[in-house]
Order: sequence, then C-alpha cells, then structure tokens
Amino acid sequence: MNNLNFFSDYLVASLNLSVPLAFAALGGMYSERSGVLNIALEGMLITGAFTSAVATLYTGNPWFSVLCALITGGLVGLLHAFLCVTLYVNQLVSGLAINLVAAGLTSFLARLVFHGSSTQRLPGIEPILIPALANLPILGALLFQQDIFVYLLITLVIVSNYILFHTSFGLTLRAVGEYPKAAATAGVSVSKVRYAAVVISGCLASLGGAYLTLVQIKFFTENMSAGKGFIAIAALIFGRWHPLGSTLACFLFGATEALQLRIQALGANIPYQFLAMLPYAIALFALVGLAGKSRPPQSNGVPYSPEHPQNN
Repeated sequence: MNNLNFFSDYLVASLNLSVPLAFAALGGMYSERSGVLNIALEGMLITGAFTSAVATLYTGNPWFSVLCALITGGLVGLLHAFLCVTLYVNQLVSGLAINLVAAGLTSFLARLVFHGSSTQRLPGIEPILIPALANLPILGALLFQQDIFVYLLITLVIVSNYILFHTSFGLTLRAVGEYPKAAATAGVSVSKVRYAAVVISGCLASLGGAYLTLVQIKFFTENMSAGKGFIAIAALIFGRWHPLGSTLACFLFGATEALQLRIQALGANIPYQFLAMLPYAIALFALVGLAGKSRPPQSNGVPYSPEHPQNN
C-alpha cells in the first residue's frame, strides 16, 4: 500500500508540475503554428504570475485574478504581435526583449507592492473533489481531486486539437504558418490571423503563471517562472507542435522535476545542483535527439510583408 501511495503521489506531483508548462506550450503552439516564433513565453508566464498575485492581494478574489492575468497576458501577446507582425522586428529579438523587460519590471514592482515580503501568503484556488470518483486508487488523486486549472487544461487540449485539425480557423492558421503567400492569395488576412494567434498565446501562457501563484505556490517571488517558458518551448518542439504531443512532453518534464525533488527529499548523496538541472538536461537531450526529425511550420519565424510577397 505504501508503494501504491508513493506512486500515486509521484504522479500527482508530476501532473501539478507540468500544468504551467502545458499552458505555455499550448500558447506557443498557436503562435508558432501561425508563423510567429514565440520565445516570449517566459515573460508571459511571469507576467501572468505577477498580475494574478497583485490582483489577489488587493481583491482577495482569485477568480478575478485569473481574469486579470488573461488580460495582461493578452496585452503582452499583442505587444509581441505588434513588434513582429507590424514592425517586422526580428521575432527572436522581440521575444528575448519581452522576457527581459517582464523579469525586470515584475521584480521591481513586486518589491513595491509586497514591501519586500516575497513570501506573503495569498488566497488560492482549492482542489475540486468529484464524489465517488475521488477515492479511486491512483486515478482518484490524479484526475478527480484536482483544481479547476487541471480540468481546464484537459479541456483546452481536446478543444485545441479539434480547432487545429477540424475547423476552418485551424486550417487557416496552419496555412498561414506554412504558406502565408498562398493564404493571402486566397483572401486570408495573414496579419489578422497572426495577431489573433499571438494574443491567444499570451492568454494561455498567462494561465500557467496564474497557476503558479494561485495553486502551486500561493505567493509571488521574483523570477518564479524559473525557465519554465523555455522548457515549454522544448516540449513544443518535442511534441511536434501538436496539442496532445506537446502536453505529454510537458508531463515528461514535470515527471523529471518531481523525480529530482523526491531524490533530494530522500537525502541521496548527490549535489542538489545536479538534481536541480535535471529537467533542463532532459529538455536539452530531447532536443538533441530530435535534431533533423521535428519540422516546424515552414514559415515559423519568417515575417510576411504584403508589399514584398516575393520575400516571404
């Protein structure tokens, strides 16, 4: 029974650690399927985390905080879209700039808002127990004793898969990401589709940040995203820009992080620095193993200029 409980707890921890990654990876999928490289996922995560923490602190309402995180995440996505789609700024540079600004600005504002108390406890969102099913072995704790974010994530994966491969919007999104010139010839506004995709990307990534502050940690601290946006990009590549594949890749990375935390808790004679870098090492090895095998959307990272379509 102890082994069963240990395995169940490990799976639950793996799922919980993978949730912010999966929200960010789903957001990145929409953006990059439209042809806009989104390195700014890290900045979107930390922005969503900070906004939800501040809104919760002042209102005491975590549900309102989720809405605030969605709005600010969408605004960050709008900024990234404006720089990349309208101003034709290098998409990698734009994403890195947003990450740096978001990290610095949230750290500065956090010291003002929280008065130096980086561990100020916040009201959070509690798990929802589904009667009868919550007591099932393993599956009960894994699937039927979770918070609303987990259920929302599962729903979004299913809905995103349907939208991407079974709707006209999904077809248009993929066409813009693969052959924007052909899509424009067919009457599609490449700019509008890319704007919509990047804004959706920001909203979804900000949900991952809100999860960190409202469920996982329940306080805000500087740079608490800790590279999760970059791991989400690795999961996106590992999952071949597919909603389900990317989410499963996030679960793999979450399981790796849960494993290193348990190894540390057991007091193994291994320097904790090596254990802490394990999830990032796994992400690196996954990318190396996929070298030349995982093909991104053909126009991912390539700006589209209606005035000079021959350059697209």
